[in-house]
Amino acid sequence: MSPCFIGIDVGTGSVRAGIFDGQGNKLAAASRPIQTWRPEAFHAEQSSRDIWMAICDAVKEAMQLAGLEADAIAGIGFDATCSLVVLDAQGNPVAVNADGEDERNIILWMDQRARAEAEEINATQARVLDYVGGRISPEMETPKILWLARHLPSALERAAHFFDLADFLTFKATGSLTRSTCTLTCKWTYLAHEQRWDRDYFETIGLGALASDDFARIGTEVADPGTALAKGLTPTAAAELGLNPGIAVGVGMIDAHAGAIGTLGAEGLPGEVGNRLAYVFGTSACTLNVTEEPIFVPGVWGPYHAALLPGLWLNEGGQSAAGAAIDYLVRSHPFAPEAQNRADAAGMGLTQWLETRAQLMLDGASPAQTIAGIHVVPEFLGNRAPFADPDARAIVAGLGLEGDEDSLVRLYIAGIVSIGYGLRQILAALADKGVEITSVVISGGAARSRLVRRLLADAADIAVATVITDEPVLLGSAMLGAMAAGQAPDLRTAMGGMSRADEIIEPTESDRSAHVRRLATFHNLQAAYRAMRDH
Repeated sequence: MSPCFIGIDVGTGSVRAGIFDGQGNKLAAASRPIQTWRPEAFHAEQSSRDIWMAICDAVKEAMQLAGLEADAIAGIGFDATCSLVVLDAQGNPVAVNADGEDERNIILWMDQRARAEAEEINATQARVLDYVGGRISPEMETPKILWLARHLPSALERAAHFFDLADFLTFKATGSLTRSTCTLTCKWTYLAHEQRWDRDYFETIGLGALASDDFARIGTEVADPGTALAKGLTPTAAAELGLNPGIAVGVGMIDAHAGAIGTLGAEGLPGEVGNRLAYVFGTSACTLNVTEEPIFVPGVWGPYHAALLPGLWLNEGGQSAAGAAIDYLVRSHPFAPEAQNRADAAGMGLTQWLETRAQLMLDGASPAQTIAGIHVVPEFLGNRAPFADPDARAIVAGLGLEGDEDSLVRLYIAGIVSIGYGLRQILAALADKGVEITSVVISGGAARSRLVRRLLADAADIAVATVITDEPVLLGSAMLGAMAAGQAPDLRTAMGGMSRADEIIEPTESDRSAHVRRLATFHNLQAAYRAMRDH
């Protein structure tokens, strides 16, 4: 049998393992839930042990479903959320909470505890901030570590290793301390184009302790995603995963970025890679595009050198709440409990059931006219791009006392359209800097819905394409394993050889003018909230 590759994706609420052949065909996949603790407002924590155990169970089930023996697997790739993992010198977890619970040793990406620290860092106007869109986010790692230094100094003292979650997973699998250019450049202020950390930055913000040991605790060995890690899978990790020792393991990457790897280079997509935007629509939404030269876009993270593909610069935007925003929005409606009962009776999730009702409502009707008068700004967790405003909040306008199914379905449609307007703002910010994006290649859980893709294409006024796989993020991770195993000489080759274009949806001409008017209202509501939020 030809060699197969495992992609492992750690999302916000679950881990998934997928097995692919050398052509990118999925043979099997399995998932396991992971636990999140919320000990107080704006805090969200996870456990590295819980995540690793979930990965092991998912890999074993996927192997069983595929009917494969361990000898069939040639390479493994990991991706994960950009969450902060803290370990001591023996590799044991270190608490990131006031309760002293060492098992809770991960500050989740969406944790907002370090908002004050992020603002203080931004006030320094440090040079490295030029490479994060001008403003660092509390989602990133140095504000989180600064928070620990101030509020839990014992954690900083005990910590021998600070990892981005993807780098922790490759460490757990291989014992290697090598970090990824993707994680360090995008979330840690590593200057990959200069191959160095900025010592002055860490000393200025109060984290000189990390510089004093030449950055040993945050990474001195850095490699591009997909690079084979020496010695491969350790005997201990192999036994836990049910695989063979020595299997090639590639340097990992952030989960959204794996989705970009699984989609942007697909055979059959229109245009060149530089004219495409990867849009990963999950709990949050992430946008990624690459350029030959660095492009500085205010409010859009980057430019990051070699964070996605060697030699190219990456810009990263997105929305802090996307799928999570839609879920919260619809569950706040008075008909939501009854809708959940009906979804349960039909064997569906709530948003899946709402999608079926929306399809019926929109059969032959204009979406823009159907939701006329209902407007949503879905910034429940702030605005990641293009305003880099973590204090932004959601607005819902145009609601009445209706509590029936139709009003809930219209609210659901308006919510999806509002996500499209947020995407459109990011596209406009890129266009203002001369970046011409002609198509969006979408992945993530919400991307499986053709209705969602149609609404996004119309609201963002751009072609929305998909690739032939239902697991593009897992596929991207599997490509890292394929490259590490020598199946492909580089990621560009793996992307073209293991991914193919599927459907391309063009915007609906008849609704263009209506969306232009609705977008103006969207802008006005955002501005109104910014003007009034301090009152």
